[in-house]
Amino acid sequence: MKGLKKTRRIQIILLAFVLLVGSTALIGYAMRDGINLFRAPAEVIAEPPAPGEVFRLGGLVEPGSIKRGQGETITFNVTDGAEVIPVAFTGVLPDLFSEGQGMIGTGQMQDGTFVASEILAKHDETYMPKEVMEALKEQGVYKDPGAPNG
Repeated sequence: MKGLKKTRRIQIILLAFVLLVGSTALIGYAMRDGINLFRAPAEVIAEPPAPGEVFRLGGLVEPGSIKRGQGETITFNVTDGAEVIPVAFTGVLPDLFSEGQGMIGTGQMQDGTFVASEILAKHDETYMPKEVMEALKEQGVYKDPGAPNG
């Protein structure tokens, strides 16, 4: 009788372990497309993404580069000070989207142009996404608006 209880306990523990491993694998499989890493234009040029890979591109909107096309299509350039990537977006841009300001877009590269499905812009005049700010600091382009001149 004791041997049967011990065997049953081991079976339950093994079943729980197999279910845990299986559920972890399914969660990882489901999230593989949901993880979008931020990249600066210099990183995209240095290590081009795989065809069809969805990722996040961030930097500053290059002054003088915004062009409104037919319908809702807008093209502009994003720079990190070292490289420039052309961006195409069809849709309505955020109200605070403007030249010289920080932005992050989600999309993929197509024929050398980043085709964005979503554009995020800063939410006030001093905010810049942390990832964009760090990439711009690495390039020596970012100047903190709150820092004293000197």
